Amino acid sequence: MSSLIFSKVKEHPRYADFLALSAGLISPLALAPFNLWPVGLVAIVMLLVSLQATSIKRCMLRFYAYNVGSLATGASWLYVSIHEHGQASVVLALTLVVLFVLAVAIPMLGPAYIYLRFFRGGKWGVIVFAVFWVSKEWLYTWFLTGFPWLFVGYGHLQTPLAGYAPYLGVLGVSFFVVLSSGMIFQVFDGGLSRARRITGLAGLIAIWVLGWILGLSDQVRATGEPVKVSLVQGNIAQNTKWQPAMVWPIIQVYEDLSRPEWGRDIIVWPEAALTVSRRNAQPLLNRLDARARLNGSTLLLGIPDHDKSGRFLNSAIALGNGQGEYFKRHLVPFGEYMPLENLLRGLVDFFDLPMSHNQPGPWQQTGIVAGDLKLAISICYEVVFSNLVRSNQAVPDLLVTISNDTWFGRSIGPLQHMQMAQMRALENGRYLIRGTNNGVTAIVDYHGRILAQLAQFEPGVLRGEVFKMVGVTAYTRFGDVPILGLMLFLLGLRWVEVRRDTQTGKAGVQ
Repeated sequence: MSSLIFSKVKEHPRYADFLALSAGLISPLALAPFNLWPVGLVAIVMLLVSLQATSIKRCMLRFYAYNVGSLATGASWLYVSIHEHGQASVVLALTLVVLFVLAVAIPMLGPAYIYLRFFRGGKWGVIVFAVFWVSKEWLYTWFLTGFPWLFVGYGHLQTPLAGYAPYLGVLGVSFFVVLSSGMIFQVFDGGLSRARRITGLAGLIAIWVLGWILGLSDQVRATGEPVKVSLVQGNIAQNTKWQPAMVWPIIQVYEDLSRPEWGRDIIVWPEAALTVSRRNAQPLLNRLDARARLNGSTLLLGIPDHDKSGRFLNSAIALGNGQGEYFKRHLVPFGEYMPLENLLRGLVDFFDLPMSHNQPGPWQQTGIVAGDLKLAISICYEVVFSNLVRSNQAVPDLLVTISNDTWFGRSIGPLQHMQMAQMRALENGRYLIRGTNNGVTAIVDYHGRILAQLAQFEPGVLRGEVFKMVGVTAYTRFGDVPILGLMLFLLGLRWVEVRRDTQTGKAGVQ
């Protein structure tokens, strides 16, 4: 059967083109909310099959088709925010989403070309393929401010491959996911020798067994008494949230929901819970601070702020038995600031809201404490950047993220966002609490497992307990350096093989 598929792909290029696109279209099924992780492995095998025995140009087209397909289904939530909340017409919203998908798929062509031109083939072939896949994901963590979404590693929070996360982060998990697919491909490649196919099976087993073994031991441990937390979900409709007449009704919602929670160690209100600027809300903040202090609680809330020049800042502040402030550092392009401002202002309604004029906060900030706990704060989009979260507070006791995913309605976007927050907890070996406007509000343990969560699109309060953690994971300490170092080492081995084959007259690449 496998030989038939391989031969059909080689004989019919358009069939292989379609196979690559189809692989991309189904790949997000491995991620939240579907969590069909085997589909992710199969999708990468399908792409590998499509790349056999063809030109570099054709292979690059297939790499691109895969990425376009993956973004088209995996980032489909963009349509909801542009059409439903931006009030753009169906045609305009679809056009903007298509342009976004086509543009964001382009950066992966650089790593793809280098792989195809210099490194493809040889006994290191599937390993080097995994290296370049992860180099593509790493590129998305920073290129043009970054869009680190849809990484294949996120689909394996509940598989043995999660054991790599506290050591190598989500990029490390992605590496072993793609390498697993490469080994599966090698097992079923009828053109390989029996020994190579057995090696592929042994490698696949070793990858998963090692991940399972790593997951059995912890680099961190809980200490002290449980910390009582309450996460308040106001469920304020986005289409009315920023209307001036809604300022006090929104305040009333949060005060009413929080009234029974005073006395809890930490109470969290979500991103921009208050829609009045901090300087104009000072009497209210003083009152909340006094009440929280009287009851021994720390109230952490999101509120718009201004810098000394009057520019908007997206901030979180601590009141009561806590102190400090945090200003969002990594803003959402086209949401919180406008890269093409002169062209896009007025095109879509949400481009003209106050938060679309935000300025990033300073990179070095003093941080927030709640009682004797050091908190690593991330606001909304920031939690998808693993290196930002790990550097947010020197050895934090607890991770806190606040968000407003109302923009994405009932799409898959908020659930993908939640899954990425879970990975941050696993990478850093810390409990994570996530307070949102309308979901997903949740408490996550240091293994990345959701302990409790509120239903989406309903007001409510999530009560739970978390623990202060001591110890530091390898990922918290070193970040992406180990996985990037491993990738360079493997590339070096493959390059030596290429040079040797060239000198002996063999084909270095396919």
